[in-house]
Amino acid sequence: MSLEKTAFAVRENAYAPYSQFKVGAAVLSEGGTIYAGCNVENIAYPEGTCAEAGAIAAMVAAGETKLNEVFVVADSKQPVSPCGGCRQKLAEFGGADTKVTLANLDGARVEMTMAELLPGAFGKDHLGDGHADRD
Repeated sequence: MSLEKTAFAVRENAYAPYSQFKVGAAVLSEGGTIYAGCNVENIAYPEGTCAEAGAIAAMVAAGETKLNEVFVVADSKQPVSPCGGCRQKLAEFGGADTKVTLANLDGARVEMTMAELLPGAFGKDHLGDGHADRD
């Protein structure tokens, strides 16, 4: 299944009884595997998780820590954009040139790089000497 089809399919499994805003995300790992995630809401609102975080968690749980591409979809007027926290999470595992596709159910798409999605991202280089080489 393609990255796009995976994101669309997993979106259907989102647990969004409060917002009714279902989001699906798929990441393509450096190893060539696609991992999927959907948003999971909770009655204690801050305790929910985003689709992008779920896809990243699945990738890491499988033993991979680098992603090469991202696809995010939701039923929104314009292509859905990851929240700030998810942008930082994606930047942790992707590079500046990682392809990110944002989509809605009506067929609109926006393609960009991770650097365009999160310019000036906080990264390992900000930690100073002795930290930048940690993985």
